[in-house]
Amino acid sequence: MAISPCITFIGGGNMCEAILSGLLKTGHPTSHVRVSEPFEQRRDYLRSKYGVDVFADNNAAITGESEAQASKGVDVDVVVLAVKPQVVGDVVRGLSAVLTKAKPLVISIVAGVVIRDFARWIGSESVPIVRLMPNTPALVGEGAAGMYADSNVSAEQKKQTEYVVCNIAKEYFWVDKEAGIDAVTAISGSGPAYFFLIIEAMEKAGAELGLPADTAKRLAAQTALGAARMVLTSEDDVATLRRKVTSPNGTTHAAIEKMIESKVPEGIEAGVNACNARCSSLSNEFGKL
Repeated sequence: MAISPCITFIGGGNMCEAILSGLLKTGHPTSHVRVSEPFEQRRDYLRSKYGVDVFADNNAAITGESEAQASKGVDVDVVVLAVKPQVVGDVVRGLSAVLTKAKPLVISIVAGVVIRDFARWIGSESVPIVRLMPNTPALVGEGAAGMYADSNVSAEQKKQTEYVVCNIAKEYFWVDKEAGIDAVTAISGSGPAYFFLIIEAMEKAGAELGLPADTAKRLAAQTALGAARMVLTSEDDVATLRRKVTSPNGTTHAAIEKMIESKVPEGIEAGVNACNARCSSLSNEFGKL
């Protein structure tokens, strides 16, 4: 892209800040960012820390009217919806006129809401929409993400999406069916919590074996980080990596056998499938709003 797109964030929470911070660190101009945020204290914080225009009104944030200073006169290219699922229907309905008129690329990071519902709330099927599922490690620059684009999204707008995503995710992929976003949610969107659970269990076990709790936590966390790095950089598949560190009748073998006996792999697979099923049920619930 020759020119940095003008991006408006609807919702100024943690994920907005992660994307915003990444964009500005890589040279994206403050004149090409606007944020809408309902809470005054949060607006003041974002405005003070990042020097971008921050609005109380969603429509004004897209049009750049009234409160715009740094971004005055700049037309919006991308609108990132970063609001809670419970309010997204009302928010999008309130934006329907401006979205229909401006037809910016709409990127939704709202879990469980499908494109047909966005189109219904907007009142138009011609607004280009991308569903993006990032995850919370984006807050520390270690995110993963999946993306799905509807048929209105152009090749240039896909590049704009990747421009946004590359600032928060080290691994990101397009899926060719919208249902694939539910699978992305089940693996990487909710995935950090799975690893937190594992690290929590390892920390507890380490403390029970006599290690200071903080030492056990840091050992477990660094081990998880190192193992992940090996998976991403090794030519071996994951099963081979596991076998290479599992000597027959050794200490690791004893641990792995006990975990398999306790059906740890089956439990993790069941959890991923439960997450995927919940995504589908949430979509049905939002479809009634």
